[in-house]
Amino acid sequence: MSDIIHLLPDAIANQIAAGEVVQRPASALKELLENAVDAKASHIQVIVKDAGKTLIQVIDNGKGMSMTDARMSFERHATSKIRNTEDLFSIRTFGFRGEALASIGAVAQVEMKTRQSGAELGTIIVMEGSEVKKQEPASCPEGTSISVKNLFFNVPARRNFLKSNPVEMRHMVEEFQRVALSYPEIGFTFIQNDLELFRLLPGKLSHRILGIFGKSYQGQLVACLEETPHLNVRGYIGKPESAKKTRGEQYFFVNNRYIKNNYLNHAVSNAYEGLMSGDMQPFYVLFLEIDPSHIDINVHPTKTEIKFDDERTVYAVVRSAVKQSLGAHNVVPALDFSFDVNFTENWKSNREQTEAVHTENTLQPDNQGMENKYKTFQSPAYQKQSVSGWEKLFEGGGNTIEVSRGKEIRNMGEEEILTISSKANEDVLHFPEGNATGATFQVENNYIVAQMSTGLLIIDQQSAHERILYERYRKQLQHAAGASQQCLFPPHIQLSQADFALVMDIKEELYSLGFVIVEFGKDTILIQGVPADIQVNNEKALFEGLLEQFKHFKSELSLDKRENLARSLARRSAIKRGSKLDMSEMEIIVGQLFACQNPNYGLSGNKTFVKIDLQQIHGFFTR
Repeated sequence: MSDIIHLLPDAIANQIAAGEVVQRPASALKELLENAVDAKASHIQVIVKDAGKTLIQVIDNGKGMSMTDARMSFERHATSKIRNTEDLFSIRTFGFRGEALASIGAVAQVEMKTRQSGAELGTIIVMEGSEVKKQEPASCPEGTSISVKNLFFNVPARRNFLKSNPVEMRHMVEEFQRVALSYPEIGFTFIQNDLELFRLLPGKLSHRILGIFGKSYQGQLVACLEETPHLNVRGYIGKPESAKKTRGEQYFFVNNRYIKNNYLNHAVSNAYEGLMSGDMQPFYVLFLEIDPSHIDINVHPTKTEIKFDDERTVYAVVRSAVKQSLGAHNVVPALDFSFDVNFTENWKSNREQTEAVHTENTLQPDNQGMENKYKTFQSPAYQKQSVSGWEKLFEGGGNTIEVSRGKEIRNMGEEEILTISSKANEDVLHFPEGNATGATFQVENNYIVAQMSTGLLIIDQQSAHERILYERYRKQLQHAAGASQQCLFPPHIQLSQADFALVMDIKEELYSLGFVIVEFGKDTILIQGVPADIQVNNEKALFEGLLEQFKHFKSELSLDKRENLARSLARRSAIKRGSKLDMSEMEIIVGQLFACQNPNYGLSGNKTFVKIDLQQIHGFFTR
């Protein structure tokens, strides 16, 4: 029997390796940017067309390469970063495996121009599918320029798996921001389709953060610095009030290398305990300086995960650094005595005595000694409402007055005409099932309780309203039937490049819901209209909240754009727990809930209502 095991050709082996290293255009940009930083460049320019599918070009003014080095850089496992095994535990550079350029050259058409400082001529190399098409001397500036054209041109299956241009562009912007944050002393420029998105000048880390995320972060940054013999921590964290529901703007850098680490993220969140709710995520850009011998970065193909030899110590130092920074800048929760039950009850019980003392002190002159000066505390002036003439409210009990309330539940878009009578016990609700026999009321402004002929119906008002709105918005997205109301003063919102790309990707779906959005610059949008069935005083806050909720669901759930948008808008615009409802509002919620296709469960899978039968109620009291 003949042998069946053989070596793969280099071209196929490089394509297989590219499957791990180059997953999308953003992966190629990341590798090229890291090579430019390792080349000691002081300015790096990125040019992108069609979200990297047509062109990714990175130009740097680094030290460049000789003709031999330029040719060797496209070979597998060719690198200048390490020489032996021990070097793996003293790495200070981004690259060290020697796989990036070989993998990129296997799945794209690559052109490299490079020249060393002091050399008269540089080198130009053209590769296509791991095959060298041209290599010759050329006149070019100092540094290196690499152009990656038609990515995955020879792997059509991989190219078909790429997402839309806005989605791929968002990933590229994220990779660019990570490298730009890690080296604020380097200038960066990002140009997409001949439009300059970023021009970041060399400077301090705080200036780099403002240049990337916007000047709105200027008043939200808190400096963080902690030095220990084992680990140094520096950077900036956000104030608790600037926290968001998504984890997008959270950056850890270990020896200037961006990493993902849920354990360290928990350390930061734990330091914010008591300053914000548990579902919020704080902003932070933290740099950890540690001896490379105490970490292992060669554990993941993308190098975004590392191992610490003493992770618990790192956790403790990070948590202590963040907690100390929050304390040093007086970022503490405010005390609110209005929610202290003991204080309130004691104050109420002694109110009459306090008012009597206040009256006595106000009649005394101020020159009667120190004793009277300590009696100048004033209690709020309470005025008892007159209840005289209450009998008139029930005069003419047989007459009814028909009025239009003109009041509607937020986002329900309904107006009820009520008949109000002086006989309070004649009001009867009618549910879709037709078996309601009594009035409806709220419990703690969270639950709607309705009396029915078969027992009691208890409804979670927030979950029920979310279910109602979700099914309404889902139908609007399916039929593109969302009505819009024009904004009298259209607000403009300046977004990060990643959020701007995301909005452009879901623009059609937003229009189907009733949002009218117009581009107002390279990273700014103008909201000219919002859904007609939403009553809102702040269109900007509504849209920003919707975008944050959309990103939160996108990171937590695997949903398509329409499903995600319907859920997000329902979650943001539904009535919240603690909202007081009147009789008509409660009746609308109950009626519309049972008209839903799935009224039993809310968006989180929790029950929207519970029925308690009369037999169960009788069982509570039978002996």
